[in-house]
Amino acid sequence: MSKKVLVAYFSASGTTKRAAALLAKAANAELFEIEPQTPYTAADLDWTNKHSRSTLEMNDPSSRPAIKSRVADMGAFDVVFLGFPIWWYTAPTIVKTFLESYDFSGKKIVLFATSGGSGLGRTESALRPCAPNAVFQGGKLINGAAESSLKSWAESVL
Repeated sequence: MSKKVLVAYFSASGTTKRAAALLAKAANAELFEIEPQTPYTAADLDWTNKHSRSTLEMNDPSSRPAIKSRVADMGAFDVVFLGFPIWWYTAPTIVKTFLESYDFSGKKIVLFATSGGSGLGRTESALRPCAPNAVFQGGKLINGAAESSLKSWAESVL
């Protein structure tokens, strides 16, 4: 039986979007963009401003930004590659919104991220409580990865 695979991603600047598209092609997966109900502006993403939207969200553990749309049939997927940029050494809070919006019981979730400098750190342990019945498997930074290496990685986790 072949597994049905989804690549779901949040991208603020387009970097994670490009990586997710390559991964979806390499893994023969469907692609879904996690879009905020209210799009982020450049000012919202200014991490140097203590009052910017992204800073306020990341400093509030209860923050769950609303998502614009839903995956039509999450139940159809066996594996979900979940991608995002690393913000403040972890996933943006909208990723928690996404995870808490579905029942991931028995599904495999594989994290991937893009980052300008930090790794995944404790991201997986921070996200596990948002999908307690999922099976999390590893994670990878895929900054500038070639499609061939993404295909090998995807095959190794599927």
